[in-house]
Amino acid sequence: MHRRMTTGALAVTMAAVLALSACSSKDDSDSDSGTSTSAGTSSGLMIAPLAQIDTSGNEVEAAAESDALSPAGDGKATCDPTTIAMAGALTGADAALGINIRNGAQLAVDEHNSANPDCTITLKTYDTEGDPQKATQVAPQIVNNKDVVGLIGPAFSGETKATGGIFSQAGLVSVTASATNPALTDNGWKTFFRGLANDDVQGPAVAKYLTGTAGKEKVCVVKDDTEYGAGLAKAVIASLGDASIKSCEGDVKKGERDFSAIISTITGAEPDAVFYAGYYSEAAPLAEQLKRADSSITFVSGDGANDPQFTALAGSSAKGALLTCPCGPAPDKFKEAYESKFKQAPGVYSVEAYDLATILMKGIAEGKTTRADLLAFVKDYQGSGLAREYSWTSTGELKSSLIWVYEVK
Repeated sequence: MHRRMTTGALAVTMAAVLALSACSSKDDSDSDSGTSTSAGTSSGLMIAPLAQIDTSGNEVEAAAESDALSPAGDGKATCDPTTIAMAGALTGADAALGINIRNGAQLAVDEHNSANPDCTITLKTYDTEGDPQKATQVAPQIVNNKDVVGLIGPAFSGETKATGGIFSQAGLVSVTASATNPALTDNGWKTFFRGLANDDVQGPAVAKYLTGTAGKEKVCVVKDDTEYGAGLAKAVIASLGDASIKSCEGDVKKGERDFSAIISTITGAEPDAVFYAGYYSEAAPLAEQLKRADSSITFVSGDGANDPQFTALAGSSAKGALLTCPCGPAPDKFKEAYESKFKQAPGVYSVEAYDLATILMKGIAEGKTTRADLLAFVKDYQGSGLAREYSWTSTGELKSSLIWVYEVK
């Protein structure tokens, strides 16, 4: 059924969305209340894993979790009290993503400390609000804290671009669980390592999956005005080839909530799907308004939208959406421990943060308690985590990386 949203209906819908956004930004317990893998939400929907895929869009069997490095180690570690930092959005419209990372890292730290009483490690968090300008104010606080020997973050690509040089100059190892803009590793930084696939991997994988397995022939690509959105959209468009409809490519701004103009352009092009490169705070109202305009168009988005807040804000309009992520589903044992500690299921990037914190702490447990020593340890590291195998190239990219496709059901 094809129809346009009326002005009155749009106003009512947007009022509800804005009210939900305001609540989530004020209360961490509301903005951080589910999982990107298979958890139910207040809408009665869940984001369920469909398949792991490679850059050709082909399904790849998921690795076993049995050999993953444990934060507990052998329980015999000794060290002076040591601090690792986490930097990302802990408040604001996209705070759920940062909170997922903080919680994953905190779980790893707590498990390490419980098993190794003679090597206490503290996780110190820094709130950037996901804002590059705010991040440039926070970064000096991190590097000037001499107790901090390693950093998990920054979380978003824009804030990472703005601060990577600061951390590199300070010799502070920076392992991100979520920043996926491909150009970040082109800056010559010596301390930056990406803990998941970048958008030059995610983009082609998504595009090939859409035109192959999903059978989509006409796709409109819309992006937000962030570094993340720009990088992911560019990669998707390039890999879609003739399936990408140039006439309905569009741009939206962070904070925008009325998408009537771009939706009019999209419906006029009559696509099979819309791919949105951006975060859940805009993806949700866009998906809701698109569903009202033309329910036959499949809404697709990447890891920035792969969060329970997407389904909470979009409601039933999220049903049938496809969401991708370089992050994988939470393994059962991890999920059980996470839910026991935080009284909620793990979210997108929680597993990556857990793995990266574990790697840093393994280095510390082995006596790498200076910034220089811990940096050298990460450079040469190779081992299995819950999410994947971790080993980095000289530029800080993973040597091997895959993508997961999820469906909202």
